[in-house]
Amino acid sequence: MAEGYGRKFLGQYANVFSGGILAHGVNPKAIAVMQEDGVDIASQTSKVIDPKILANVDLVVTLCGDARDTCPSIPNQNVKKYHWDLIDPAKVTGNSEQILNTFRSVRDEIKQQVLNLKNELS
Repeated sequence: MAEGYGRKFLGQYANVFSGGILAHGVNPKAIAVMQEDGVDIASQTSKVIDPKILANVDLVVTLCGDARDTCPSIPNQNVKKYHWDLIDPAKVTGNSEQILNTFRSVRDEIKQQVLNLKNELS
């Protein structure tokens, strides 16, 4: 979801890449709730962090405690680092509507954070 909003709102300021510690695939619920907001992430893929890209970035955003705690070290000490302490909606349990509502809530939080970052960068 963050990559989708990053590409939509930050594409004129940055090349947006995403990756994780493990590749899990793109969650269909994430695709659905992003589509509700007019952002198509269906063609995005789940990727493991690329060390070559990480060595050449100016800004890194981690999205949950797991990412912050297990993210590989960033060789460039001048990198701006942000941590958006979000819950992982894929780990939430409940009925279908509760889970979708969690995905929507996290989607909205990510969107706001990306817009805040856009304001800072512009």
